[in-house]
Amino acid sequence: MIAAPRSGSGKTTLTLGLLRALTRVGVKVGSAKCGPDYIDGNFHRAATGRGSVNLDSWAMPPGLIAELAAGAATDADLVICEASMGLFDGVPDAPGRTGASADIAAALGWPVLLLIDASGQAQSAAAVVKGCATYDPRIRIAGVVLNKIGSPRHARLAGDAIAALGIPVVGILPRSDGIALPERHLGLVQAGETDDLERRLDAMADFVSANVQIDAIRALARRGAVYTGPPSALAVRPPGQRIAVAQDAAFSFLYPHMLAGWRAAGAAIAFFSPLADEAPDPSCDACWLPGGYPELHAGRLASAQIFMTGLRQFAETRPVHGECGGYMVLGRALVDANGVAHTMAGLLDVSTSFAKRRLHLGYRSARLLDDGCLGRAGTELRGHEFHYASIEDVGGDAPLATVTDAYGSEPAPTGGRRGQVSGSFFHLIAAA
Repeated sequence: MIAAPRSGSGKTTLTLGLLRALTRVGVKVGSAKCGPDYIDGNFHRAATGRGSVNLDSWAMPPGLIAELAAGAATDADLVICEASMGLFDGVPDAPGRTGASADIAAALGWPVLLLIDASGQAQSAAAVVKGCATYDPRIRIAGVVLNKIGSPRHARLAGDAIAALGIPVVGILPRSDGIALPERHLGLVQAGETDDLERRLDAMADFVSANVQIDAIRALARRGAVYTGPPSALAVRPPGQRIAVAQDAAFSFLYPHMLAGWRAAGAAIAFFSPLADEAPDPSCDACWLPGGYPELHAGRLASAQIFMTGLRQFAETRPVHGECGGYMVLGRALVDANGVAHTMAGLLDVSTSFAKRRLHLGYRSARLLDDGCLGRAGTELRGHEFHYASIEDVGGDAPLATVTDAYGSEPAPTGGRRGQVSGSFFHLIAAA
């Protein structure tokens, strides 16, 4: 696991550089990302040509985590997992279920390669490393990479102090602003939309290869723990046996483990592109609109009459569910960043706005209020919210579920349902 004491330390650059560098020399590398992150895993896939999985100790049961990790290791020489935020950052919950990346490292027996942003400090970096190495006895800090090093003297001062702790320094990354990936709201620009991505990944690989000891990093790896409990690969039951799933630049936030679980349960997936004005396949028995960036494409979606007509006809007889961005498209109207209102599908009564932006972020536990394609009434689901859009008018639909956050908030209604159509800003990860 590649981790750091805090966000913004350079984990993604180191991870992608290592993934691409190892792949270029013929190493078969599996990859994973801790926590609820739709974007980084697609960059992992681009760097290696292999799929990546999310591992989340708060939202996923231990068996599911173990099976997903085993899947990432299938036909791989090495697995590299990118941590989220700071290594120990999580929410209040039972030990091992806090959502912290340290939970995943501990559960799977993965050693940690700690990345330290050493800008503005020298020997003090060793105190940070020592703190991380002793804070949680479940994990092992196997090595350190120093980032944003300004000079050989800087590298020696920080590196010698860390080596004195008995923890090897296996990389010295100089300050470099030339290989950053472009960003926008919700994180990095998606891999499929990043200009000249192959060149950028190769530049990261060149940068990492020149400044870290790749063979030494490989030598730090250890065989992980083997899970012997009951199989848990199905995160949540499929909403149908043949599922029409929207997939394009406006609808891209769907976790790989969800699709894999549905397929393992015998469901078939039929992708379609609303931005290409494609309708859901009428032979399907359920339709799923994932989250993504519909607010950036609202005009095109509003004018996609084949998509809109087909979606409305589909919803007359079969279930349709929208997550976050998909929920916005199912509503009456979507107001874009310029304040322009675009007519959406009108299958739900909600109106949403990206002009009135406020970050909604965090884990959510949901309890369904009625039977539907997500499960029976009373079913508990775990997931998260991550959006800037706001609800302008909730409308008159019945709520889909009640949600609480990870800090014990009072249950609050969320989303909407009308007939067989449902949606909310809640992103589903797994059944509780």
